Amino acid sequence: MKKHWYDYLWIVSLTYLILGFFNILFAWLGLLCFFIPLIISIANGTKGYCNRYCGRGQLFGLLGGRFGLSRKKDIPQWMKSKAFRYGFLIFFFIMFFQMLWNTYLVFSNAQNLKQVVTLLWTFKVPWHWAYHGTLIHPGVAQFAFGFYSVMLTSTILGFITMLLFKPRSWCVYCPMGTMTQLICKVKNKKTL
Repeated sequence: MKKHWYDYLWIVSLTYLILGFFNILFAWLGLLCFFIPLIISIANGTKGYCNRYCGRGQLFGLLGGRFGLSRKKDIPQWMKSKAFRYGFLIFFFIMFFQMLWNTYLVFSNAQNLKQVVTLLWTFKVPWHWAYHGTLIHPGVAQFAFGFYSVMLTSTILGFITMLLFKPRSWCVYCPMGTMTQLICKVKNKKTL
């Protein structure tokens, strides 16, 4: 099968994770993975991003498929359920808004910059080597630490489900996938 440029977007996902390890300010690039899927689903009424352009899904497909790191088992039914997917989306948003709140506190000088990455919303890992202070406001760096935490946590969850189940099992309950699916349902109902 002929390869297209978008078949290599897994390199972008991997590069993003590596760059954030060395300089946390690169975490801001992750906003592209947040806004592009929404724009595509709003504009086209499709999940084109998830199906074609998602570098993270491609990375899991490559690791689990070609490199055989997946058990290739079906994901449990409860993880496919609307209750779990929407519940995870709500939980994800709560964590995202908590990250925004912490960023606001640093911007307003009510809290100092915390140079940590929080994994799985629980484990605070020092990440001081990735930020050495610049001319920018510490709030900009706080957002980067928080957003990288979200991206790294979701990658870890995706990697775990890739190992246990099929390679792209993360895609079943990915918050961005759930949001774009909701947008597509609303948009396509309007056009019917």
